Amino acid sequence: MNAWICPEYVERYAPELLDATVQHLFLTVASVALGLVLAVALALVARNRPRMRSALMGSTTIVYTIPSLAMFSLLAQATGLSPTTVIVGLGLYSLAILVRNVLAGLDAVPAEVVEAATGLGYGRLRLLTRVEAPLAVPVVMAGLRVATVSTVAMVTLGTIVAYGGLGNMLANGIDDAFKAQVFTTSVLCVVLAVLLDLLLVAFTRLVTPWTRGVAT
Repeated sequence: MNAWICPEYVERYAPELLDATVQHLFLTVASVALGLVLAVALALVARNRPRMRSALMGSTTIVYTIPSLAMFSLLAQATGLSPTTVIVGLGLYSLAILVRNVLAGLDAVPAEVVEAATGLGYGRLRLLTRVEAPLAVPVVMAGLRVATVSTVAMVTLGTIVAYGGLGNMLANGIDDAFKAQVFTTSVLCVVLAVLLDLLLVAFTRLVTPWTRGVAT
């Protein structure tokens, strides 16, 4: 029987499912990490330059609208059919979310706090690392959560270049009309997204203890 729920399938293909889940997790974390590093760097350069800031916001939006097939095909010319193609592509997609949240987080730092720290002799770098960055963390992490959950879903598109984690098995299941494989891989994607989101929530609460008593 070609049932949607099949414990026998899960048991028999457990090693393949585990390998696909590990690859999916790696591609997600690497892509989001790349996107976050780029977003922070770009936001810091553009934050006090209105024209550059506007151009940055517009360009990241344009990148996000590029179809994944076109994106991966273009990147594959330089990176080949490799995980790097997926990581770079999804990292660029995540900029549309992360750049905005990094800028919003920095903008949300109260001006009086910045003035007080400057009056105490804080230099630009110390002000950023000791005052602005910690206060921007909640907003940045909110964007990181959205980007991470979105990337978990988009990793499946990596099947275009044969590196899609659970997406490879999902695509094969659809091609073969194998309901159990389609259902199981889909559920694993959802579970992975939820677990990563909960992990980021816990991390945010850990590094921002001053927000725990604030109603959300």
